[in-house]
Amino acid sequence: MAFDSSTGFELPDGAIRSPDASWVARTRLAQLTRSQKRKFIPLAPDFVVELKSPTDSMRVLQSKMREYVANGARLGWLIDPQERAVYIYRPRAAVRRIDSPATLSGDPVLPGFTLDLQRIWQPNV
Repeated sequence: MAFDSSTGFELPDGAIRSPDASWVARTRLAQLTRSQKRKFIPLAPDFVVELKSPTDSMRVLQSKMREYVANGARLGWLIDPQERAVYIYRPRAAVRRIDSPATLSGDPVLPGFTLDLQRIWQPNV
C-alpha cells in the first residue's frame, strides 16, 4: 500500500517520521490492529522517498534516510532536484549516488515499479 507525506510512521526506535512517499507490504499492514492503523503506523515502511526542497538540509535528510533503513526500510530514495542526483539507501550496503538518471527501478522491493524522473529534473516540461 502506498502512502503520501500526510502519513506518519512510528519507527521501532520511537522516532515519528512522515516521508514524502512510502510503501508498506499489505502482509505487514494486515498484522496491525485497527487501532494501530488509526494512529502513527508503528513500523518502518518497506520503501521511502524523500524529495529535497531548496530549504531542506541535506545532512538532516541523509540522517533520516539512514534512520529509516536502520529501523527496517528495505529501500530508500533521496532525490535532490537541484543537484539532479539520487541517493539510494539499502540495508547492509553503501549509499549509492546516481547523477541525472532518467528513471529509477524499485526492483526487487517493488517489482515492476519504475519512477520517471523527467518531471522532477524538468518541472516545467
